[in-house]
Amino acid sequence: MTTDAGETLSSLPLGQKGRVLGFALPPEHRQRLLEMGLTVGAQFEVIRFAPLGDPIDIKVRGYHLSLRKNEAAGVFVARL
Repeated sequence: MTTDAGETLSSLPLGQKGRVLGFALPPEHRQRLLEMGLTVGAQFEVIRFAPLGDPIDIKVRGYHLSLRKNEAAGVFVARL
């Protein structure tokens, strides 16, 4: 699933909560994120950034998930 609306996960500030709207990623990256619980409609919170800003740590479905900035840039989200 993809969407052209919304902003990307990589653009959210620390502490921001959001909901996944869709993906603009290669199929293998999208499938990996789906398997880890980052599905359309899933709510998450940006927890922290690594010292150089990459990776991004989010909390989704009760656990922490680290994403590279290039992966997060392909995840479209809506702020909550």
